[in-house]
Amino acid sequence: MRWNLRLAAANRGIWKASELQRMLAERGLVISAGKMSGLWSGRPASIKLDDLNVICAVLGCQVGELLIPEPGKVPQPGHGEQPMTAAAGAPPLAVVPRRRDGRSLPPT
Repeated sequence: MRWNLRLAAANRGIWKASELQRMLAERGLVISAGKMSGLWSGRPASIKLDDLNVICAVLGCQVGELLIPEPGKVPQPGHGEQPMTAAAGAPPLAVVPRRRDGRSLPPT
C-alpha cells in the first residue's frame, strides 16, 4: 500500500502538517508532533481505523484516496521467490504444534 495523505490534503488546500493536525484536534483526534510528522511525510507502519475515519472525515475523502493499493509489489508464488530458511543445506526446523488459544501443550 502507498500512503497518500500529503497529496490528499494538498488537493483540499491543506499545505502544512500543523494545519491538518489542528483540524484533526478539532474533531477529537489529538496527534503528537512526531506522529503527525510520520503521517505527513512518511509511510506509517500502522494506523488505527478510528484515526483513519477521523482523517477521512476532516479531508472529506474516502479511504481509497489515502491508501493506494500496489499489487505489483506483492510477491507472487512460484516466480523465483524462495522462502527464507535458516541456512543453506541445514535440516528444516521441527514444527512445534500449538493450541489455538495460545496455551502450550503438555510435554510428550
